[in-house]
Amino acid sequence: MISRAEMGHVYADAEIVNPEKPTRRVKTKALIDTGATYTVISERISKELGLKMRGKKVVKTAKGPATLSVSYAEILIGKRSGVSTVLVSDELDQPLIGVVTLEIVGLTVDPTTGQLKEVEALLL
Repeated sequence: MISRAEMGHVYADAEIVNPEKPTRRVKTKALIDTGATYTVISERISKELGLKMRGKKVVKTAKGPATLSVSYAEILIGKRSGVSTVLVSDELDQPLIGVVTLEIVGLTVDPTTGQLKEVEALLL
């Protein structure tokens, strides 16, 4: 799995794709944030992909409440991929992968190694 821990943070090489226009894609280094619910991308990446906004969502951030635009994108990490909700922020340069996306693509962070690992889906 492509991930690395740097100064207590976990990063992964990721590709973000417009599911409606699959030729529009961005390769990037993303911060894996198990404390974040949703994946967040920059306005620059959203515009580069040509994503359609589907509404707004109020979220809590370290700086306080923020209203962010909502869209969807395919997220590829290693050999795993899935379509996930993404929020768009004008205050973020580097994509942040949240737990909803991690669950969709079947990955988790191993707390003992700081590495991403595959997990099986549960339908219990």
